[in-house]
Amino acid sequence: VVVCTGGMSVDPDDKTPLAIKNTGARIVSYGAPVLPGAMFLLAYYEAGDRTVAVMGLPGCVMYAKRTIFDLVLPRVMADDPVSPEDLAALGQGGLCLNCPVCTYPNCGFGKGM
Repeated sequence: VVVCTGGMSVDPDDKTPLAIKNTGARIVSYGAPVLPGAMFLLAYYEAGDRTVAVMGLPGCVMYAKRTIFDLVLPRVMADDPVSPEDLAALGQGGLCLNCPVCTYPNCGFGKGM
């Protein structure tokens, strides 16, 4: 797993998405219907007989309690490929409500995947 953060927004100065693309990795999605974490990038890099997940993380993963990273990382670590359709399904339940007492994962956040 390769994790990159910083420079994931849509500003012209942000080079991380282009850098990931320039490695030759196959981009699955740049953007996800999840808040916090909408500017998430997921790619897979073929390295010989192995496939390496490359994730571009938005800055919110540094301070938010729950983000897109919490939803995708378990699947990546289980070597369960994530498709564009899987990420699109996160639109249902893709908004963390920042409840006063967090009960994640026993809540609706990310239940679309």
